[in-house]
Amino acid sequence: MATTSVRKYVDCREYPSENNCSLKISGTEEEVLAAATQHAVASHGHQDGPELRDMMRSGLREERT
Repeated sequence: MATTSVRKYVDCREYPSENNCSLKISGTEEEVLAAATQHAVASHGHQDGPELRDMMRSGLREERT
């Protein structure tokens, strides 16, 4: 029997932004961290680096199934 990894998500609606972003990204922790970091840089003007990735990681939530 295969084990499934816990899905994680980050939801931009939970954070204030100038453009009222409503994007929600879900998947494995690694997938969400990579996609959310790219989104934060491209859409919200953040700079990629350890601080941003730590902030993203601390904001991840478990997706309820």
